[in-house]
Amino acid sequence: MMFQAVSSLLLLSLFSVGQGNPKYDISVSNGGELGEWGPVEMCPDGSHARGFSLKLEQFQWFGDDTTLNGIQLHCVSSNCNEEYNIQSTEGAWGSWTCSQHCLNGNLFAFRLKVSPPQGDGDDTAANSIMFMCSDKTILEANKLSWGKYGRWSQYCELGICGISTRVEEYQGKGDDTALNDVKFTCCEN
Repeated sequence: MMFQAVSSLLLLSLFSVGQGNPKYDISVSNGGELGEWGPVEMCPDGSHARGFSLKLEQFQWFGDDTTLNGIQLHCVSSNCNEEYNIQSTEGAWGSWTCSQHCLNGNLFAFRLKVSPPQGDGDDTAANSIMFMCSDKTILEANKLSWGKYGRWSQYCELGICGISTRVEEYQGKGDDTALNDVKFTCCEN
């Protein structure tokens, strides 16, 4: 009986090793709670996220601000010959920033800058994101003062390979927040 249990565990562990590392997501605890999660979009096989761009709405003065509307990952093939852009759901407002890339290594952790609900004021939810590269370089595109950064996410040991965003749809005459939260899928190999 004991031999069967040990044999089963050994076979199970060998099967697991043959399957590679399981996919897992990294997230932060300070993301906004409005909207629906979009589909997970993945870098093509053999590529990892090395850079990003943000879709940002500029300050509206007397209008409704949304700030961060989208996040695009720039996936680079292992031989650096090809780059692919992926993104999940995005808000309707703003334009894309220039891309920023890790000089050495891949994106492997992030922090999200979020404004809490403002009551009767103008809600914006997520306003910016900061990435850490595997060589510990920090990348940040939008240095707007609204909101506060939360803690760093967990690390993706092999880098980031996928994205899913939580976006509130257009509210008509209501207060729009657009992008509220994001989670990233870690590379398997």
